[in-house]
Amino acid sequence: MQRLHGRTALITGAATGIGQAIAVRYASEGANVAINYRDQPEQADATRQLVQAARKGCCKAREITVQGDVSSEEDVSRMFREVVDEFGTIDVIVNNAGIQKPAPSNDVALSDFDRILAVNLRGAFLCAREGIRHFLDRAKPGVILNNSSVHEIVPKPKYLPYSVSKGGMENLTKTLALEYADRGIRVNAVGPGAVITPINGAWTGNPKAKMEVESHIPMGRAAEASEIAAVFAFLASDDASYITGQTIFACGGLTLYPEFRVAWSSGE
Repeated sequence: MQRLHGRTALITGAATGIGQAIAVRYASEGANVAINYRDQPEQADATRQLVQAARKGCCKAREITVQGDVSSEEDVSRMFREVVDEFGTIDVIVNNAGIQKPAPSNDVALSDFDRILAVNLRGAFLCAREGIRHFLDRAKPGVILNNSSVHEIVPKPKYLPYSVSKGGMENLTKTLALEYADRGIRVNAVGPGAVITPINGAWTGNPKAKMEVESHIPMGRAAEASEIAAVFAFLASDDASYITGQTIFACGGLTLYPEFRVAWSSGE
């Protein structure tokens, strides 16, 4: 099914993980894909090869890699120019780039706090702003999708800057969606739960830790990145034409207060 045929998508942080899976899924659905990376050109090239394989000669769509630090206004502006110069337009922007660093909240260095918010939240704002300017200048509809987290609503001790950035992303999504809904610009977010990606290597590669993580998930397992990418494909497509300002939680039930699976509080 070629739901994204003829469209161009810019995906930030697409060298690995969920971003890579989104690029592959979009390519399989017919989109031109711009694969953003910050400092891992070899991994971006690996994503590009996966994108090419996903098409299997089924369409004439193309892909490029584009370097840029999303926390830098100058880099974001240049990145958008390069993508527009190559493809003529941008239709879908996926704000996927994100980082985290664990530490007790009382030990969080200010530099770490600032850097995490700069990438996760300021980066999403800068790319969304640049995208909205592009859509408005061309008087065309567009889609902005933010890769959030269950931690936009669920606290995450020892990951305070990350949780704060995702809480801000929820409001960013809703505010932009409301402000530009009447101009054909849809803004939504996806809130993954536990996903098997390199950023979660601390537990995905440790069977005991993985079992502990999955014991808290009602569905009993972590997600594959491709499962999250499928939600991003839906939201980018016309199948989601009447959805804006929403976070779709793809979390295996993590946001359902799983500790209440046993009625320990009501006495019933």
